[in-house]
Amino acid sequence: MAVIEVRGLRKEYRRVRGRPTIAVDGLDLSVPEGGVFGFLGPNGSGKTTTIRCLLGLVAPSAGSCRLLGADVRTSLARVISRVGAVVESPAFFPSYSARRNPTLLGRLDGIGPRAVDEVLERVGLAERADDAVKRYSLGMRQRLGLAGVLLKDPAVLVLDEPANGLDPAGIREIRRLLRQLGDEGRTVFVSSHQLGEIQQICDRLAILRGGRCIATGPVHELLTRGRAAGLVVRVGNGDASAALASLRAAGMRVAPTDDALMLVDQPHVAAHITETLARDRLWVTEMRPQELSLEDVFLELTESAP
Repeated sequence: MAVIEVRGLRKEYRRVRGRPTIAVDGLDLSVPEGGVFGFLGPNGSGKTTTIRCLLGLVAPSAGSCRLLGADVRTSLARVISRVGAVVESPAFFPSYSARRNPTLLGRLDGIGPRAVDEVLERVGLAERADDAVKRYSLGMRQRLGLAGVLLKDPAVLVLDEPANGLDPAGIREIRRLLRQLGDEGRTVFVSSHQLGEIQQICDRLAILRGGRCIATGPVHELLTRGRAAGLVVRVGNGDASAALASLRAAGMRVAPTDDALMLVDQPHVAAHITETLARDRLWVTEMRPQELSLEDVFLELTESAP
């Protein structure tokens, strides 16, 4: 079941003069139930506009958005109680404490103080719960926004840059929490510039450029898309040029990378590599699979797409 479904979404912002700005241009997107789904793209690619359309905050110029099976234009009220969202920077009463802010929010839905304490504990703010929000750092405010989202125990979370402003320890905690929420069966839809974090926590992702989806699928498939993982080989005496010549003479396709050799598309010949190099008295000191980085794939896709 697709909990988020976008079809032909287009959003134009009219100008007094000149052509309209096209923020989203015919976007198609399907997000399955459960797990963590990453929503990536360069600045200006349409991520936040898509999220705002999905939550009914702005009206699309064309196309449709469905959330938990409900058409956002006509039936959002039917499912919104099962959705939690933080778009851009969350807003609070700055003079009120971190406990009082979600307490007031919870009263709207009949949620009591015990649930407030539980979500503050879960996002790591229990020890600072009685401090005024105006004393909070940006990262702590991000955590408090996430606490407000969790207060009504949503089935779907839509989060725009949830790790913004966090220090490394805070990022690790948010990573752990989002992964835990996805493992509980919730659907976590997260937009982020933290590519390393996305690679670690997401099951699937979509990459936008120019308001269009240019790649989508399971993370491991996108990391190997259009390429074959090979082996990185290093020899002990540092004579990479001799090792390169030896392997090429044996008919292997090899590409040099600094002080190592990368076998581009023949990961199955590891034993043959060591045997070939040993015959020429070149000793292997390191052999490992080629590491595939989401950052490399992201830049490759967003810089090469038309």
